[in-house]
Amino acid sequence: MHGYEMIQEIAERSAGAWKPSPGSVYPTLQLLEDEGLIANESEGGKKLFALTESGRAAADEGPDAPWEEAGRGVDWEALNDIRQAGFGLMEAFGQVWKTGTKEQREKALTVINEARKKLYLILADED
Repeated sequence: MHGYEMIQEIAERSAGAWKPSPGSVYPTLQLLEDEGLIANESEGGKKLFALTESGRAAADEGPDAPWEEAGRGVDWEALNDIRQAGFGLMEAFGQVWKTGTKEQREKALTVINEARKKLYLILADED
């Protein structure tokens, strides 16, 4: 498969807990290719990567699939609640930033900065 497909596959296999960035995937693919663990061929203008015999042997000797570990112990319902809250906050902030006056944008920035500090205080067990 090509790099983008790998990113999507990892995200799917980890149920969204891990979605590597192109900036980490493509250099890793190049490194694996340099080490002879994968090979590529072009198809329709895209590079398709596959394990070599050496790559299969290394994969068999290696640890469990990292995407399995990434999703272990995750409270998916809580994670979804957190994501929705974060997206909602950023949506509201973006709306104020795009349409608000200078004073409204400054107030919104203050709210965001205060919220960030309060979140860190939760970890410190302080009010």
